Amino acid sequence: MKNLFFIPEKKIIIGMVHVRALPGTPNHNLNINKIIEKAVEEAHIYEDLGLDGIIIENMHDIPYLKGKIGHEITAAMAVISSRITQAVEIPCGVQVLAAGNKEALAIALASGCEFIRVENFVFAHIADEGLIEGEAGELLRYRKNLNAEKIAILADVKKKHSAHSITSDVSISEMVRSVEFFQGDGVIITGRSTADEPNLRDLEEAHSSTNLPVFVGSGITLENINKLWNTADGFIIGSYFKEDGDWQKVLSKSRIKDFMEKIKKIRS
Repeated sequence: MKNLFFIPEKKIIIGMVHVRALPGTPNHNLNINKIIEKAVEEAHIYEDLGLDGIIIENMHDIPYLKGKIGHEITAAMAVISSRITQAVEIPCGVQVLAAGNKEALAIALASGCEFIRVENFVFAHIADEGLIEGEAGELLRYRKNLNAEKIAILADVKKKHSAHSITSDVSISEMVRSVEFFQGDGVIITGRSTADEPNLRDLEEAHSSTNLPVFVGSGITLENINKLWNTADGFIIGSYFKEDGDWQKVLSKSRIKDFMEKIKKIRS
C-alpha cells in the first residue's frame, strides 16, 4: 500500500498543487471542470517527474477565511482531490486555508488522500486572518469519530505568515515535543513567508527533539537543498517549481526536472 510514512530511509519530495481560485472567492474565474483539469495536469507532471507525494491546497482563494470556510469550498476540494487520487499513484495530502482542518480531514476521507497539513495543531499564533488557536484535541476526536485514523496529520510549528509573540517563550523543541505528545504524525518547519528558507538552527532543533518525521515547508530551492538535506526527513515545495519561482504562475517542468536530477545525485 502506498504510504508516505513507510519510507523512513528515503527523504521525500512533496509538490504543491495550488488549486485555482474556487467558486465564491474573489479571484474565481474558471469553471469547476477547468479547475479540475488544471489540478490533475499538475499532479501528473509531479508524478511523471519523480516526486514522492503531492499536497492539494486552495492557495488561490485569497483572502482566506478563518472558521467560515464555505460548503462550496469543501465540496469542490473533495471533487478535485478525488480526481487527483484516481489519476496518480503517489500519495496525496490536502490542506484547506485558513485553518480548515476538519474540512481537510473530511476531504481526505472522501477522496482517498493519505494525510492533511494542519497549521494550528498546538499552541496559537496571529495569522493574516487573526488569532488562530491550536485544535489538536478537537481534530483527533473528529478523526476518531470518522474512523479515519489512517489519515496522517502533518503539523506546522511556528508557521509562516504569522506573528509568534504570544509564544515567544516557547521554544521550537517544546512545540515539536507537544505535537508528538498530542499524537501528531509529522512536523513542518517554515520560513517567515511563502518561498522563504527556514532557519537552519530551527530545523536542527526540531529534528533533534522528536522521533516524528520533520518536513521543510517553505523556501526549498536547487541552491539550498544540499545545505538543508540532513536537517529534515522530507521537503514540501511549491514556489520553486513554478515559473520564475512565483507561486502564482504555472509549473515549470524544467525547474522540476533540474531539481529532481539533483535529488537523484544526492540520494545516490
